[in-house]
Amino acid sequence: MTMKSIFRSSLLAVALLAGATAAQADAIDDITTAGQINVGVFADFPPFSSASADMSLKGYDMDVAQHIADTLKVKLNPVAVTGQNRIPYLTEKRVDLLMSVGYSKEREQVIDFAAAYAPYYIAVIGPAALEVKGKDDLGGKSIAVNRGTLEDTSLTEAAPATADIKRFDNYNAVIQAFISGQTQLMVVGNDVGAQVLARQEELKPEQKFQLLTSPSHIGLNKNEERLKKAINDAVAAMLADGKLNASSEAWLKTPLNPENLKD
Repeated sequence: MTMKSIFRSSLLAVALLAGATAAQADAIDDITTAGQINVGVFADFPPFSSASADMSLKGYDMDVAQHIADTLKVKLNPVAVTGQNRIPYLTEKRVDLLMSVGYSKEREQVIDFAAAYAPYYIAVIGPAALEVKGKDDLGGKSIAVNRGTLEDTSLTEAAPATADIKRFDNYNAVIQAFISGQTQLMVVGNDVGAQVLARQEELKPEQKFQLLTSPSHIGLNKNEERLKKAINDAVAAMLADGKLNASSEAWLKTPLNPENLKD
């Protein structure tokens, strides 16, 4: 074998070794090497994530993302995303994870889902003094809802014909109708509801019951089993030691019901 042949064989061996190493590398390796995990979050999605007084993002999602970063022993780098760009950000590896992703069969064709970590549900909210335990009790009640939303559809399907459903064009109008007494009840997602529960001390509003449950998952790229296991283990640990419940009480203003984490 000539020196040129030996040199070419050595280059081929190096190339094959590099290819094998690249094939074995995964998101955990990349995150560890970078020393940080890039997490896609909505920048204005209280109480899950929104800017605080010092302009850092705070909320339920941020608590969970920070715990995952701590588990992996890396820095958390939140990346602001929108509903339109967040899936491309993930598949293009501009972020490693996405928070607050609802499961769907269509999305499952493109990305993977870790275990549910956040409750998302549609709730009937009313003053503590008003007794409402189930959908039959909605009869004869005036109820504010955002027109044309999933809340509207769910309420329309559940409410008796005698319910007085008042539809508004945005959530601010729904909230104002409720707190001003224009309606006795309102139907909103728990993200909107948490803000009302936190701020209306005189009205003493409370969640009466849930109309629909659709928990949020953490999204990640396909075929990242090590990262998926690390996320699932981190969420399970937060459930076991009460940290997830503490975040729920702090941000969602209600204790965490593990049943709300089931699809």
